[in-house]
Amino acid sequence: MEKALLLKAEIRERTGSKHAAKLRGQGRIPAIVYGHKRESVAISLDAHNLVEELQHGRRVLDVQIGKKKEKVIVKDLQYDYLGRDIMHADLMRVDVTETVKVKVPIELKGTAKGTHEGGIVEEHADHLEVECKVTDIPESVIVSVKEVDLGDTLHAGDIELPNGVNLVSDPSMLLVTCSLVAAAKTTEELEEEVPVAPEVIGEVKEGEEAEEESSEEAK
Repeated sequence: MEKALLLKAEIRERTGSKHAAKLRGQGRIPAIVYGHKRESVAISLDAHNLVEELQHGRRVLDVQIGKKKEKVIVKDLQYDYLGRDIMHADLMRVDVTETVKVKVPIELKGTAKGTHEGGIVEEHADHLEVECKVTDIPESVIVSVKEVDLGDTLHAGDIELPNGVNLVSDPSMLLVTCSLVAAAKTTEELEEEVPVAPEVIGEVKEGEEAEEESSEEAK
């Protein structure tokens, strides 16, 4: 594994949406560092370096703030409306010996049995929340779908996690399903499904109404 970068931060003297937009235009991402009962610090990081670390699956980062090096965990990332570019990062100070709760991406592996019978695998969640030591945070949680048959489901509680990693998400949270795609119905089939309105007692039909009028005239 490649050695993690030391991300050099610049302290933000000014905050606000306009200043943040200006920083992003300069290739930097606004961020906040907090935690461990110490004062929060508004910083900015080089966008390329931060994205590179995240793409390597790293959630624990080394950040240089002034003369001090901080070890932080990525607690939250805010993206633009397209879900593509990072707009802001929340970074929490951590100690390598402490236990933290963190969201870890899910990675599906294998070809489900049900796909050989025309089934489609659907992923209903893209991450799990787990608890573990900072040094044990996995890059992703591998979910094998190889044995998933048609009609089967996988829930968070079904997943085997690495040693030292405990599930925080609800065990009943749905992760994966394998089901047939319903065929589109024809117009004729849809019309057949439309229920016929029940006849109301006392309702006079058009033909009957004409007969009643003729009967009245004959009296």
